[in-house]
Amino acid sequence: MELNGVEIDDTFAEAFGIKVARVLITGATKRWALVAATEATGFGTSVIMCPAEAGIEKIVDGSQTPDGRPGVYIQICGFGFKALEEQLLSRIGQCVLTAPTAAVFNGLPDAEKQFDTGFKLKFFADGYESEIEIDGRKAYKIPMMQGDFITEHGIGAVNGVAGGNFFILGENQMAALTAAEAAVDAIMSCEGSITPFPGGIVASGSKPGADKYKFMKATTNQRFAPSLKDRVPDTSLPEDVNGVYELVINGINEEAIKVAMKAGIEAAVKVPGIKKITAGNYGGSLGQYKINLHDLF
Repeated sequence: MELNGVEIDDTFAEAFGIKVARVLITGATKRWALVAATEATGFGTSVIMCPAEAGIEKIVDGSQTPDGRPGVYIQICGFGFKALEEQLLSRIGQCVLTAPTAAVFNGLPDAEKQFDTGFKLKFFADGYESEIEIDGRKAYKIPMMQGDFITEHGIGAVNGVAGGNFFILGENQMAALTAAEAAVDAIMSCEGSITPFPGGIVASGSKPGADKYKFMKATTNQRFAPSLKDRVPDTSLPEDVNGVYELVINGINEEAIKVAMKAGIEAAVKVPGIKKITAGNYGGSLGQYKINLHDLF
């Protein structure tokens, strides 16, 4: 199968279940909403070593937020609800409450699972907090140096999906990177998904475990390393591929992952110098979700 003249490999991306909380952060300007969102999603690329996976989902204007200000939706993901709740409290408390003009609202108000994160944050006010209502939502006003910090009472979470992915194989590093950037931009327009790695792009695509260093949780995926093409007998790279980037996608459900993957791939194959699109899987041993690339189209 080809798309815009680029081969789409007949393979699948292997994804797994994860708990996902969705938070809306608003600010006086888009800049300050983004600052708070970026801080809150830091050190959140992979649960291999990070305490959570986190990323920016999308940017919205004031017509789509409870307080009429620019906003940024983020997702924070973890394997258990208890650990996820702890990450929400620490990340919002340390990175959003401290950010100029930021406010916090529930990104999944209709979810069955709700954390009382805002209720717990109100204790920072040391008794000076007050309960208010914003656009029909129960919230708290916390007096601070700059003025009042506003946080909604609860933050919703769902059983989501992590690890949706595809690989972009380019004739050189810059072709692959340009395509990956285009893919991330396209995914940012999709509802309900994030790309948690730096700038949304994975430079270090890995495999579970190790062949040599058994103490490692994950190691380089040597079959997709261009500098190892002549050293690895089972390389997956043709001679004309010298740059590879991976996009990893998490979402609130499987459908959100599929929509994002499709949009990202469609954007990537429009870039000159892209030779092939494939995906990472481990024969079904990693996760229960198998998203076939051909089925997306």
